[in-house]
Amino acid sequence: MPTVSAHVALTIARHIDHVFGVMGNGNAYFLDALEKQTDATYTAVRHEQGAVVAADAHFRASGRIAAATTTYGAGFTNTLTALAESVQARIPLVLVVGDEPTSGPRPWDVDQIALASGVGARTYTVGHADAAATVVIAIEHALTYRVPVVLAIPYDVATLDAGEVPEGDSPRIPAPLAPRGEFADGMLDEIASALAGAERPFLLAGRGAWLAGAGESLGELAALTGALTASSALGRGVFPEQQYDLGVTGGFGADGAMALVREADVAVVFGASLNQFTMRFGELFAPGTRVFQVDVAPAATHAHVGGFVRGDARVVAETLVERVRSFGSQARLADGGADAGGVSPAASEAGHSAPWRESVDAAAARAYEPGDDLAADGRLDPRSAARRIAELLPEDRVVVSDGGHFIGWANMYWPVASPDRMMMIGTAFQAIGQGWPSVVGATRARPESTVVLTSGDGGGLMAIADLESAVRAAGGRGVAVVWNDAAYGAEVNLYGLKGLAEQPMLISQVDFAAFAAAVGAEGVAVHTLADLDRLATWTAEDPASRRFLVLDLRVSGGVIAPYQHEIIRVNS
Repeated sequence: MPTVSAHVALTIARHIDHVFGVMGNGNAYFLDALEKQTDATYTAVRHEQGAVVAADAHFRASGRIAAATTTYGAGFTNTLTALAESVQARIPLVLVVGDEPTSGPRPWDVDQIALASGVGARTYTVGHADAAATVVIAIEHALTYRVPVVLAIPYDVATLDAGEVPEGDSPRIPAPLAPRGEFADGMLDEIASALAGAERPFLLAGRGAWLAGAGESLGELAALTGALTASSALGRGVFPEQQYDLGVTGGFGADGAMALVREADVAVVFGASLNQFTMRFGELFAPGTRVFQVDVAPAATHAHVGGFVRGDARVVAETLVERVRSFGSQARLADGGADAGGVSPAASEAGHSAPWRESVDAAAARAYEPGDDLAADGRLDPRSAARRIAELLPEDRVVVSDGGHFIGWANMYWPVASPDRMMMIGTAFQAIGQGWPSVVGATRARPESTVVLTSGDGGGLMAIADLESAVRAAGGRGVAVVWNDAAYGAEVNLYGLKGLAEQPMLISQVDFAAFAAAVGAEGVAVHTLADLDRLATWTAEDPASRRFLVLDLRVSGGVIAPYQHEIIRVNS
């Protein structure tokens, strides 16, 4: 008869097709059932943190929930940093773990429910008679609230016979949140009126807008109002018309683009939390800009927001399109039905004499400093290296980023087609060391694309166990760019410049190219821009015949990313 572990595995496999993990005593029977009795794909990683990171990256790259699994005790505690990141970033996943027996803890057990709760994750513990139903409830919770959940299998319950697996229900996911009530209705009218009458309208979208599928409706709203657009770092590519897009806001934004944002008289923000980085520490908008926010959060998330609508970004954007059109029609009737000659249909419909966005060169505004071939210390200038790499990478790419000083370079210089192709894993919790296993999850989610990791030497070393996992999973469709400045760059910039002892901030020069060779990848130590020619030839090769490529960029720590200059200024 099927065991409790089999009930868990079979039910998970009905709703989740990828599981990442490390096998141990607590999850051995679960993995046995998963392998022998389901069609779910299991991918092993080498460190338990990597299991959660891979499941997290899988969702960010595909929008499909994945599962992670580890044993109890030390296996579970190894996941906590990654679990906290997924909580902070609002990523749904299921972590299947072994747990202490129902008879009580053993000497090596810890209070896993309390630990999970401490980082913000809820635990569901399966029993002898309700394992399948508990799995469905856990998945439903993860998807409804966009959070990770822990699914615990007590050690003495794992192998109990549990009878045939019931068919059960599928997880129920709430419909998109539509704005309700007279206050919401009035605010929608106010936003529509403001956009219809704005001279310099601006739309900003974040990851929430992408998750809501709002790209098309936001593009329609931008065209209708003549608005310039931009995104948060997690929303890159959400707007369909890039010729009117200013790129990323905040510390990753180009100076010219951010100057244009400050010219906006009306700004509407969709699905972006407006954190301190997106808002340039409060300086993104000029004091006179009317700022409205649309989000599923209970209330506005920044003091500069003057009007707030709680609702799904797509639903609200579609509603605003209808209302802006209505205001445009009313304006034409008031003018006796006259047509605004020489004005685009969209601008005329909204009552504009000339769209703001037609008067600016957005592409020039979002351009960044090209950098020099080499910095003053003779090492690579990361700006010129980033620019050259962008020219050579395959267009069909998914970029996954670890945390650290270097995060500005990829976010500034490597454009991507949509938000699910640029993921920063670790930044929500301000963590480093989650880069290598994120390649595993992204590769399983997007096997047809080239997955590109951008990592620093500090984070790269912290997660080095899963370099092998990345190489094994991605093969010839994987590239890693290691920004190797022989230091914890952010700490040098923030504290070394204040006069604190720099020795604890330094890292002995590490040869990541040699690490790559040790696990079957190809490694290239990049000292000059000419050394990047190998990326050009690698890109032209058949993915089936090439190896995972690790580019060990020996960059200068003296070239500080603009967003770090911003943080230095604020901290000073």
